[in-house]
Amino acid sequence: MAYKGRFKPKQPKKYIGNPSNVIYRSLLEKRFMLYCDKTDAILEWSSEEVIVPYKSPIDNRMHRYFVDFLVKLKNKDGIIETLLIEVKPKKQCKPPKRPERKTRTYFTEVKNWGINSAKWKAATEYAENKGWRFIIITDETLSP
Repeated sequence: MAYKGRFKPKQPKKYIGNPSNVIYRSLLEKRFMLYCDKTDAILEWSSEEVIVPYKSPIDNRMHRYFVDFLVKLKNKDGIIETLLIEVKPKKQCKPPKRPERKTRTYFTEVKNWGINSAKWKAATEYAENKGWRFIIITDETLSP
């Protein structure tokens, strides 16, 4: 199975943006796209259409964060909510454990954790300013 590819929504009217240009970058993203497409409570959704500026702790410069998903849904109480959603493996959602020997892999994980933390902080503030919520969905949440 391909880890990256194009997703063709079965309900293109629900997709915000160009439904013929929906790209997934992981199997988790593809699984979430399938969920969005077939779940009636999800009224509208898009992938990588929302761009949030954030300051990288690595180079101290502004960058653009393309949030994985924007979802408009009707919750259990019948209230319409808008969510910004990041889909990540659970392992990447917490700081890396410090190994006995600091390896290149460890330094890469630390760097990625710093960047992701900055992105998620910016996305949380961006969402709150719009009256939305930012959440992170993991492989545990999306288990088949």
